Amino acid sequence: MIDKLEYLIALAREKHFGRAAEACHVSQPTLSSAIRQLEDALGAPLVERGSRFIGFTAEGEKALDWARRIVGDHRAMRDDVASMRRGLTGHLRLAVIPTALPMVSRLTTAFSERWPDVKLSIFSRNSAEALRLLENLEIDACLTYLDNEPLGKVAATPLYRERYHLVTGGDGPFAGRETITWAEVGRIPLCLLTPDMQNRRIIDHLFAEVGLTAEAKLESNSIMVLAAHVRTGRWSSVMPRILAEALGLHAPSIAVIPIVEPEEFHTIGLVTTARDLRPPLIEALTAEARRLAPSLGDAA
Repeated sequence: MIDKLEYLIALAREKHFGRAAEACHVSQPTLSSAIRQLEDALGAPLVERGSRFIGFTAEGEKALDWARRIVGDHRAMRDDVASMRRGLTGHLRLAVIPTALPMVSRLTTAFSERWPDVKLSIFSRNSAEALRLLENLEIDACLTYLDNEPLGKVAATPLYRERYHLVTGGDGPFAGRETITWAEVGRIPLCLLTPDMQNRRIIDHLFAEVGLTAEAKLESNSIMVLAAHVRTGRWSSVMPRILAEALGLHAPSIAVIPIVEPEEFHTIGLVTTARDLRPPLIEALTAEARRLAPSLGDAA
């Protein structure tokens, strides 16, 4: 039964029978047959079928929710029992939003020092992608915003708050300023993250609060691309101070100026699947996040 539920989750993830079968290392007829057997066992059609995968029925969506819960609990049980014999080992997969990438090493380094036999994989993803991966059990946890857009049914551990700064040339017109307003920043040609990034949506909302639209002269989904342009001294961007510092954007060549009116913070935290009994790896990572949080504060 667990295999059949795994196939259902893979189909939700891949939205294609062939790709789902390949991901599960079975033939497409084997996967299709298993899902039909699951439909027979539940007494309801789960998949809308045509010449290709169309989607899930209402019953299929409900079955998918249960499948994710049961498969997640099965994996947690397996890992929990294994940890009793071998100690904490395994593979921990994290998705991290781009603006939190400089901070994730604080968490993973502390975790790895405490649990050296655990392998870590870190993926840079936007907030929507990270939550989708978590829902489909493709990752174990993510670092993302906690207070800006709905997260769904998850467990969240706050880590730090993000504050926004203008990052601009150190010899430009704003050099020496202690603060700058969003209204002023909104009139500057900027290089910003693309609109699919939650950080960009936050920035757009803050500009809208003062009646402006950000003039994004250059957009990229890569923080490194923005940093490379700002480093020339001819471009400006908006990012948290901790991110600018981690990218080597600091005085005297670069000015990092707090943006006010409004002065707004957003919380970044560790997000995991909500369940009564969590896998030992997730429990250990969450405990490490709680230990680390007081030292971060309003780090960004």
